[in-house]
Amino acid sequence: MDRKSGYFCERWTLRNSREWVCQQATGRTLEMGFGTGLNLRWYPRDIRLVAVDPDPQRLEVSGDRARSLDRAVQVALADAYRLPFRSDTFDTVVCTLMICDVEDRADTLAETYRVIRPGGSLLLLDHLEPRWRHGRPATLGRRVGFALAERQRLWGGYFERVRLQKPAT
Repeated sequence: MDRKSGYFCERWTLRNSREWVCQQATGRTLEMGFGTGLNLRWYPRDIRLVAVDPDPQRLEVSGDRARSLDRAVQVALADAYRLPFRSDTFDTVVCTLMICDVEDRADTLAETYRVIRPGGSLLLLDHLEPRWRHGRPATLGRRVGFALAERQRLWGGYFERVRLQKPAT
């Protein structure tokens, strides 16, 4: 690992969390808060990846990363709380270290619930922040209709990785 890239520190703190999240993705997958595409290397080759981020400069960097990894990604400039997709579009939605950055986490998770197909998964990686006193992302996800399928905590609960399921109809 190249220490300059930030991977060393991340591997020490997050361990294999990016892999844990991304390797569970199936079918048509949306990554919200795609940023510079750090998760690309961990996705299975057989998924159809769509990615959104509100920053065009980060999406430009992610495009370069996708080309260097020979990965096809459809990107869109969008905010997570107002996704430009029809309801029940994705089999999986991935959010790594993104829910902590949005102003209204409940609205963002409700929008995520809208675009996931019944039976689909929301895969989260997030870290402790003061707003957790109002509910961790897994708790907020359950409030908008998701069922908790799996939850793991790292570093005494500072980091949390979660798989939520939208109930099948």
